Amino acid sequence: MAPVRYRSTRGDVEGASFEEVVLGGLAPDRGLYVPDSIPTFTAAEVEAMRNYTFPQIAFRIMSKYIPTEEVPAADLEDIINRSCTAFRDPGVTPVVKTGDCWTMELFHGPTFAFKDVALQFLGNLFEYFIDKKEGDAKRLTIMGATSGDTGSAAIYGLRGKKNVHCFILYPKGRVSLIQEQQMSTVPDSNIHCLRVEGTFDDAQDIVKAAFMDTEFRNKVRLGAVNSINWARVLAQMTYYFYSYYRVTDQAKGVKKVSFSVPTGNFGDILAGFYAKKMGLPVGKLVVGTNENDILHRFFSSGEYAKEQIATSISPSMDICVSSNFERYLFHLFGDDPKKLRALMEAFEGSGDPVTNSVGVGKSRSLKVTPQLLKKAREDFLSERSNTEETLALIKEYNEVHGYLYCPHSAIGVVAVNKLGLNNESMVVLATAHAGKFYDAVKRVVDPLPPLPPALAAVQSLPMRKTDVPNSLKACQNIVLQRIGLQKQPPSVLYIVVPLLVLALGAASFYSF
Repeated sequence: MAPVRYRSTRGDVEGASFEEVVLGGLAPDRGLYVPDSIPTFTAAEVEAMRNYTFPQIAFRIMSKYIPTEEVPAADLEDIINRSCTAFRDPGVTPVVKTGDCWTMELFHGPTFAFKDVALQFLGNLFEYFIDKKEGDAKRLTIMGATSGDTGSAAIYGLRGKKNVHCFILYPKGRVSLIQEQQMSTVPDSNIHCLRVEGTFDDAQDIVKAAFMDTEFRNKVRLGAVNSINWARVLAQMTYYFYSYYRVTDQAKGVKKVSFSVPTGNFGDILAGFYAKKMGLPVGKLVVGTNENDILHRFFSSGEYAKEQIATSISPSMDICVSSNFERYLFHLFGDDPKKLRALMEAFEGSGDPVTNSVGVGKSRSLKVTPQLLKKAREDFLSERSNTEETLALIKEYNEVHGYLYCPHSAIGVVAVNKLGLNNESMVVLATAHAGKFYDAVKRVVDPLPPLPPALAAVQSLPMRKTDVPNSLKACQNIVLQRIGLQKQPPSVLYIVVPLLVLALGAASFYSF
């Protein structure tokens, strides 16, 4: 069987290597990279991995997508093993029984969020590929936007990496304090936090526009850590397999395992979709949304329409356009890039992606046919949770089951309750530790458990961040300055002091 290669969802790129996909992030035609075929396991091969460790399962899955001529087997094993050592639990993503269903705890990494699983791996991949290059190519500049958890996970995955600079954009006042502290207290000189005036989607649009500016992209050697990077989706497939084995080890009558995923950018649940396509016995895939429910509205009506962002108690899901959803639409349209490209370009509008202050043109809406909606509903179920429902669930599970969910993870439980799927074949993905969102949790839980020491420690550290306007050009200038490709503008101090001296001198002259 020929090695997997990669193509863009919009059709201009075919036959891309894994390295090109990892280092490039977004395809040049604004599409997302997808494998040209989805490798599969037989039922016997799936069962043969039952007693494998998490890193061993990861290696079997990733070997299907990463040709050995790009990353030899021994190197891939080393990258995976080093990535997994960052986790506090030996199982990396343990599964526990919570009431009638199961909870997969994805918060045992360095930043207490599910994104650590992918970003520890991605950080090591970046370093591996860059280390093999020479001259000016031996450099990578990462730009990413975050609604909270991606930023800190990316920073902890990339801090101190050789020849890599990491710039994380996040919306001012729209992440929790502890999320901001996790990002901005990392002292490594290759880490840069940019606090944007605007929403997460504004920050995301700036990043997308930077990738579309070919001159800038090539000059700084731009790469992506957001869930648009295929390697993140690939890494996340592992814990669907791992949790399937742990649940069916204990629930002997369960043949297929279902998953409920609190969903914003769609990358986490998309990994479950690919795991199912590979042959994992998956029942239902449930999309849980908060008040920012573009995905629930799509699976309810077939219309994918951007609305104004509502500020919620689950800020990492306060997203009005799901950046990974294009990958699923590509498959929904029969892997036809022509159909999808026309649809996505109409959805994005006609704005100039380089000169607009927010990068990509203002999003509109798209609608699929009833036939495609029926197919989409065969792939995914969905439900929506509002603030009151989420808080009530947190309170109930803390009091009845002695288990404390964060305001994102609780949405996954609300969704399965509404759908009547709360049973022993259901796994809810706990995407973050509750301690990251105690400002919300304390509304219904008193007293709060002590914070884990690593989370508590960041509260007393100095913060390093730069406030920036909602402007592509302003962010690009900062990137160029920080990596040494553009001179720093003179500081206000250097301008004001000489002027003050001149003014005082003039005053002295005229006093005689």
